[in-house]
Amino acid sequence: MTPRPESSGSRPKGTAGEKIPEQPTAAQQKSAAKKTAVPKQAAAKKAAPAKATAKKAAAAKTTVGKTVAKKAATKKAAAEKTAVGQPAAGTTTAKKAAAKKTAVKKSAAKKATTVKATAAKTTAVKAAASKSTAAETVAGKAAVAKSPAAKNTAKKAPAKKAGTAKSAAATTTAAEAVAKKAAPAKATAKKAAAKKAATATSTVAESPAKKTTAGKAPAGKAVAKKGAVKQAPARKAAARNAPAGQAPALEAASAQVVPPEMEVAVSPAVDAADRERLLGGMHHDPHSVLGAHPVPGGIAFRAFRPYALSVTVVAGELRAELHDDGEGFFSGLLPLREVPAYRLVVEYEGTVLETEDAYRFLPTLGDLDLHLIGEGRHEELWTALGAHPMTHEGVTGTRFAVWAPNARGVRVAGTFNFWDGTGHVMRSLGSSGVWELFLPDVGEGELYKFEITRPDGSRTLRADPLARRTEVPPATSSVITSSAYEWDDAEWLARRAEAPAHEAPFSVYEVHLASWRPGLTYRQLADQLPGYVKNLGFTHVELMPVAEHPFGGSWGYQVTGFYAPTARLGTPDDFRYLVDKLHQAGIGVLMDWVPAHFPRDAWALAEFDGRPLYEHEDPLRAAHPDWGTLEFDFGRNEVRNFLVANAVYWCEEFHIDGLRVDAVASMLYLDYSREPGQWTPNEHGGRENLDAVAFLQEMNATVYRRVPGVVTIAEESTAWDGVTRATHHKGPSGFGGLGFGLKWNMGWMHDSLQYMSHEPVHRKYHHGEMTFSMVYAYSENYVLPISHDEVVHGKRSLVSKMPGDWWQQRAGVRAYLGYMWAHPGKQLLFMGQEFAQGAEWSEAHGPDWWLLDPGYGAEPDHRGVRDLVRDLNTVYRATPALWRLDTDPAGFEWIVGDAADDNVLAFLRLDPEGVPVLAVSNFAPVTRQDYRLGVPDDVPAWYEAVNTDAARYGGSDVTHPDPVKPEPQPWHGRPASIRLTLPPLATVWLRPA
Repeated sequence: MTPRPESSGSRPKGTAGEKIPEQPTAAQQKSAAKKTAVPKQAAAKKAAPAKATAKKAAAAKTTVGKTVAKKAATKKAAAEKTAVGQPAAGTTTAKKAAAKKTAVKKSAAKKATTVKATAAKTTAVKAAASKSTAAETVAGKAAVAKSPAAKNTAKKAPAKKAGTAKSAAATTTAAEAVAKKAAPAKATAKKAAAKKAATATSTVAESPAKKTTAGKAPAGKAVAKKGAVKQAPARKAAARNAPAGQAPALEAASAQVVPPEMEVAVSPAVDAADRERLLGGMHHDPHSVLGAHPVPGGIAFRAFRPYALSVTVVAGELRAELHDDGEGFFSGLLPLREVPAYRLVVEYEGTVLETEDAYRFLPTLGDLDLHLIGEGRHEELWTALGAHPMTHEGVTGTRFAVWAPNARGVRVAGTFNFWDGTGHVMRSLGSSGVWELFLPDVGEGELYKFEITRPDGSRTLRADPLARRTEVPPATSSVITSSAYEWDDAEWLARRAEAPAHEAPFSVYEVHLASWRPGLTYRQLADQLPGYVKNLGFTHVELMPVAEHPFGGSWGYQVTGFYAPTARLGTPDDFRYLVDKLHQAGIGVLMDWVPAHFPRDAWALAEFDGRPLYEHEDPLRAAHPDWGTLEFDFGRNEVRNFLVANAVYWCEEFHIDGLRVDAVASMLYLDYSREPGQWTPNEHGGRENLDAVAFLQEMNATVYRRVPGVVTIAEESTAWDGVTRATHHKGPSGFGGLGFGLKWNMGWMHDSLQYMSHEPVHRKYHHGEMTFSMVYAYSENYVLPISHDEVVHGKRSLVSKMPGDWWQQRAGVRAYLGYMWAHPGKQLLFMGQEFAQGAEWSEAHGPDWWLLDPGYGAEPDHRGVRDLVRDLNTVYRATPALWRLDTDPAGFEWIVGDAADDNVLAFLRLDPEGVPVLAVSNFAPVTRQDYRLGVPDDVPAWYEAVNTDAARYGGSDVTHPDPVKPEPQPWHGRPASIRLTLPPLATVWLRPA
């Protein structure tokens, strides 16, 4: 900054009519210190204003002045005091000044004849006894002597009245009074002060020379610019005698006296080490440097505003421009008693911004939050970390918090700072590894990322792991958001916990949201999907992919935004709207959840803070061999917490009714898809991933405890014992159950589809593929999934898996669906299979809805299959025998399971009261007349509830319109039997009449 001439206000000003003495050189000050002259007294006399001193100040000093004058035997103590230097007035509180003044009055009145009656608790005696420095002793006296003046000033200055001349006069009077009473009674005090005088004087001597160049003070000597103060308060002559290293302080309208312990002022500028760390983005505690801080001499204000032309502190009527220290740093020392409520006015090229100082706020996270995060037990982690619009200490803004324990520093960058995070350095909250910063005036809709300085000093720009909203991919920024959605699904939530999922009807329509009706948003889907699903009779939908992911054409299994619904279809509140509408239609909502692994994208979780953090530190454990992704480190508290809280988040914040957990098998086994030598055994020498087991148990226990009525579903393809067993019940393997509510029956799916793919003439050789599932049907709580995985990437759609001509293919699908809905377990069907779509799923155009266009010639064939699915669901939901005892062997009885040559299967399903349903499937393309089946003898007649060969479904219409009565002829080990005509490639359900 270019130095200004004295006339421009670059040096302290006296009051009106005050003569400003020339600044002595350092040599002159040294010389003066050695002599017994009283330069301070002379200076005080020169500083006396032309006008009379304030009546109050004079009156307050009368008694003390007279008494002390009698005791002033020598001027040596005054010389010692002068050598130390008189601190600037206006930096202590009016209360302390008044208290000390009262003490002096009482002491003078009671001990007028005693030589120990010095001001402020016999400071001189204490100084001599304790060998304290003369500077401390005299500083204490000076503060007391000046208290009346300070009190006067403190009362008058804030009102911005023309009382500065009186304040100066009061200060001068106080200085004279102290000079007269400064003579100590004991020789010890005299000698102690004298010995220290020379040293103190040499320290002070440098101050005037430095102050004359305050206008261009270097970084270490920054001051508040005097010209910015509107009140233009009087400058005391004593202010020019500040100790070395003290920058000239700008006096505010209220010149308050500084307490003794704060007399020796310090430079307000950021020191070189902190400056370097702040510029490099490697400061762990910027709040301890920036902002406003009490320091000796007043309050130091420091701001770091890159590219700013000027920064001004505004506090009430105070307006003080800070000194430009270069490189975006601004500082100033204001003679205030305490930190005021203030704002910053920041001038940039072409604009001026008034804002709160981000570095004046206390942390927004408390000790409990940090403790829970460290313990891995913060079940509402999303409320602590991430970006949250909030009101903090009465100021609106956004709280940013991120876990990055290996980072040397973290800054937040975004649209609010033009993606330059230099000036927004976050603070580290102890050993928690959490970095936090509250930014005033930053709100919803702003984009942001975290700029992390790695341990090696390099930097990386990362999306927020707990971002609750993201940009639309391929853009990768996080978005500040908060929810204002008002739910209307209280009735649904109240009754969803009435029965556990495995004892209730549960048929699922699996939907790839982005392609079900390509181009629709969440809110547009809410207008169509609930009605469609309700019409088909499904109890639930399973939505995928929900969490944000890079490639829209995928299933969303490489998640980059675990806490953010994909922005491709709308905002988080838009997604809430879709869930709400499904609930209002009586439909439960499941979602795919992927805690097994995450992608290596450089802007996401991989080596988030420069070292393995979310992934395991062992490369063999971290790298997933099949998918090129990274596996989570389930043994780390914070990582486990990240995932457990994420499961709770979806259920509580979005009212999700269940989580289908992907790739559980890859989590459970250390040797999953790994060859010998590519994995390390666990502590017991086994291949089980004990950390993953503990994580899954904790996740399930936490979700079920916090959110009644939800269900977790494991996609687990092995024979792991106890996937759906309670976590506290140990099985033969010694492990407690994983605690899932349901498990996908991958064995049934694989075997049954394999059977159906054979030509009917060969099926008798594979009959066990349809019956083997009953060997283990009750080992877990199963879902029978015909999922997305089975109808893509060369696997062909369900109808295309069937052999034969078009009629046989459709008949085979109908027979298979009838068998599936009757089999113990819950049902899941991927979109498009409900109307026998022939093509594989395509992310580009979704299901082939045109097959249902009445103008299409084969439309009845496809519509017939969809009508069958509707009827299966309708009868299923109304028939407890088909779902009430899905997990209880008492709910199933074979009629005939060994008719391999006939390709026939028949079994009973029963409800708790013993009411049966008879399901018969003929997987041969021939009609079987008078096929005899054993049945219970306590059912007088059976009527046909469902026949997949009915004409309305596109079948040959071989049906049983009349009730079928049993005959007293034993068959299949039953006391009675019935004769049926089994339609070709069909399944028939019969219920008691």
